[in-house]
Amino acid sequence: MRKLKLQVQMTIDGFVAGPNGEQDWVWLAGPDEVGFRTIIELAESCDTILLGRKMTRGFIDHWENVVDNQPDNPTQPLAQLMVNMRKVVFSHTQTAITGRNVEVENGDLATAVQALKKEPGKDIMVYGGASFVSSLIDLNLIDEYFIIRNPVAIGNGLSIFKERKILNLESSVTFKNGKVLHKYLPV
Repeated sequence: MRKLKLQVQMTIDGFVAGPNGEQDWVWLAGPDEVGFRTIIELAESCDTILLGRKMTRGFIDHWENVVDNQPDNPTQPLAQLMVNMRKVVFSHTQTAITGRNVEVENGDLATAVQALKKEPGKDIMVYGGASFVSSLIDLNLIDEYFIIRNPVAIGNGLSIFKERKILNLESSVTFKNGKVLHKYLPV
């Protein structure tokens, strides 16, 4: 069975975005080649991305713009993966969303994710948004947590954890820019 992996950037005070979804703090530490390669390798272990409706438009537009209009952008290898991968968008309000390799799922979240896990192929990745990821966590659907802790505190923002969740630390990798990638498994 395929695993559902969460990869998320988080502040040291536990937020995945500012109060209004701001993520400008993600870039404060500066680039890190090893960290970027690790993110690509993690993406390459998957062939499907799950998205919540709220973050979908920005996600699709950003990566398609990089692929189509920014051939010299250093994120081009990751952009190619994001654009070419199957994307399943969960929505209660929309039945179609434009973008490459995009399909919309309107059914029950737990049922749909369990069905996706049973399909053949590589693992499944979820990057956000905060409320969508919170729903997946609350339903115990995440199999592996890849939390990238950023060396910045923002004081207030959006959290993905709404209740106590005990996780086992499997590994940690520290990057030159001060970010740390922690891999956790649910207990």
